[in-house]
Amino acid sequence: MYNFLKRLFDIISSLLAIIILLPIFIPICIILKFSGEGEILYLQKRIGYKNRYFYIWKFATMLKNSPNIGTGSITLRNDPRVTKIGKFLRITKINELPQLMNVLLGDMSVVGPRPLVDRTFNAYPEHFQKIVYNSKPGITGIGSVYFRDEEKMISQSSMDPHAFYETVIAPYKGALEEWYQHNKSLWTDFKIIFLTIWVIIFPQSDLSNKIFKDLPTSNLIKA
Repeated sequence: MYNFLKRLFDIISSLLAIIILLPIFIPICIILKFSGEGEILYLQKRIGYKNRYFYIWKFATMLKNSPNIGTGSITLRNDPRVTKIGKFLRITKINELPQLMNVLLGDMSVVGPRPLVDRTFNAYPEHFQKIVYNSKPGITGIGSVYFRDEEKMISQSSMDPHAFYETVIAPYKGALEEWYQHNKSLWTDFKIIFLTIWVIIFPQSDLSNKIFKDLPTSNLIKA
């Protein structure tokens, strides 16, 4: 019943959101077409439900050859590969909104673990890799709420960006996603959607730990 209701919610909410957001999507598409490298959408191969690949939709925010430049799959704060309009789209998370089409098509859900590329997925401990995508990947999730400014965390670390991600972020993010697998419900999903909006408006808020008091703890990163 949960899976049926969640899919029904995904279809209705993504369709309504696409219709409502069209007045925003159209000018963004025009601006992207006539700025940067003229790319509007960026389709990238990601790992999804049951570890099967799919292509995620995003507004283009970086140079086309970004995966082969600089820090590769990891984006830093003030990353020179990010375009001027792209910086705004990333900070506001508007760049993620085309994923509503992924939700409508059934590749993704509104709430779930974020879909990763191979390199960042392989940074998860092996037992997390086996369970994390027992749910469809989501536009947002508990990992997205907690690591709402992952780029800033990585940029402020004295460690190599990839080493910091693999030794600090990935193990804890995996623990959060494992928590979601054990606690997923429509009520949990609604709270995560609310928190996603909340932390965009109040990025320093610690409300997630107050709403979800049983989240895994980390001695390395504090929300």
